[in-house]
Amino acid sequence: MRIRFWAFISLFSIFYLILVFNLYRIQVKKGDFYTARAESQLAINDLTAPRGNIYFTDKDGNFVPAALEKKYYEIFAVPKEIEDASETARIIAPVLGLSVIDLENKFKKEKDEYELLVKKATEEQLADLEGVEFKKGIYIKANPLRFYPLGEEASHLIGFLSFDKELNKNRGVYGLESYFEKMLAGKDGEAVGDKVIRSVSGIDLYLTIDKNIQDQAEDILSNLITKFNAEGGSAIVEDPKSGKILAMASFPGFNPNDYGKYPIKSFLNPVVESVYEPGSIFKVVTMAIGIDSGSITPETTYYDSGKVELNGRTIRNWDLKSHGTQTMTNVIEQSINTGTVFVEQKIGHDNFLNYLKRFKLDEITEVDLPGEVRGSLASLENDAKDVNFATASFGQGISMTPIRLISAISAIANGGVMMKPILEEGERESSIGRMVSEEASKQVVDMMVSAVDKAILATIPGYSVAGKTGTAQVPDFNKGGYTDKVINTYSGFVPAYDPQFVVLIKLDKPAGAPLAGHTVVPAFKELAQFIINYYGIAPDRIVNQEKQ
Repeated sequence: MRIRFWAFISLFSIFYLILVFNLYRIQVKKGDFYTARAESQLAINDLTAPRGNIYFTDKDGNFVPAALEKKYYEIFAVPKEIEDASETARIIAPVLGLSVIDLENKFKKEKDEYELLVKKATEEQLADLEGVEFKKGIYIKANPLRFYPLGEEASHLIGFLSFDKELNKNRGVYGLESYFEKMLAGKDGEAVGDKVIRSVSGIDLYLTIDKNIQDQAEDILSNLITKFNAEGGSAIVEDPKSGKILAMASFPGFNPNDYGKYPIKSFLNPVVESVYEPGSIFKVVTMAIGIDSGSITPETTYYDSGKVELNGRTIRNWDLKSHGTQTMTNVIEQSINTGTVFVEQKIGHDNFLNYLKRFKLDEITEVDLPGEVRGSLASLENDAKDVNFATASFGQGISMTPIRLISAISAIANGGVMMKPILEEGERESSIGRMVSEEASKQVVDMMVSAVDKAILATIPGYSVAGKTGTAQVPDFNKGGYTDKVINTYSGFVPAYDPQFVVLIKLDKPAGAPLAGHTVVPAFKELAQFIINYYGIAPDRIVNQEKQ
């Protein structure tokens, strides 16, 4: 009986010693490794806050993902745990599509506790690995991944995530990912002693961008740039009554899923981070100021000799013609440079500059995007020559961003009231203030409609269309003056007297410097027609049809 008792005690002691040895091996000899793995899993599952998603919308209130938080699976090896490096390499290599020799060299590092095998494993690789029995020392780990399902679409607007070494985590850079970083990122958890404070998930961001309008704007802009071999371009669609941005596209773009392949300049959003001289499209602003200030009316006449000489410089019309006696409406219809010079002179330099400041042309719009830059009125403030005010009247010598320009045009469309541009769905609509009177706005709209009707190119049967072109020369910043390259711009709205949207299309340096009427005007018409059909906007004009 005593023999059995001592045999039992001995056997129990052996098992106890084995248990103690294993605990020692795990907690002491391999403690660092298992602690690291445990902390890694803890960080992934409990401490790292899931990032909020970004969504576009559509006219029916459906949400379309533009940026998603997903998981990708990493396959790695712990060579210290691999008993037979050669055999493991032979079995694992074909499963992962890797070299047997390369794997064997990694597995032979006997003291190594981590070797990355596949950073982003495919579903097929994961499934094949699950079917392998001999895989001791091979592990799968889930990592968070920011995924952009739309690829290059709206890439300047969205931005992307990049790893921040100081924070030791990904953070938003450029675009909305950067601007709304705090909201999207949420709050990471933390481990305090044996207590774990769980993370707080980031908040989803819902945008005013309509996926269908954005798609159409991107397609039209891309085709336009290709057709005219242009360096780039932008397209914006805004609801002038609310300030909601319905589309914002720029080319060339980039793929945020693989941003490392692109130069840094590709990530800047030219809609808010680049200024340009808008050219003749600005004439409608000058006319609005002239009418609002009481300096002119649409019927005011002047005599166009084809040129104006100021401060030793000669300003000519774009067509190099003399048009004789013209009304202010004629000036907009034919885009006569000397006509807007006449208007500015009637307004007076100080009054004109004060109105430009009222239009906020030297201020940012405060749209929810990072890096927005200001336009410049420096040529008028620092060198108040007559010729500088004259050229400013038709959009040369002063500069602004496309977002600022469409805000000014939208103010004219919206009865003279400017709205703050909005990108976040649900953001409170905010009036910046009245730029010109409702009557002055109405009279400028009449002039713009007349210009469209007579030029025909932008007309849409059944609808009143208000619009204006701009073909601006590009400044030569090295030699001074201007180059032979141009930037074409067109902005218009429909229906003219109850506008549901304003479109601005800008084309950078098209080959051969064509006029805007040949480039951006047909593009505007195509996009406007799509939006009319998409929203089901009712015609505001009766179209007479001949009986068959």
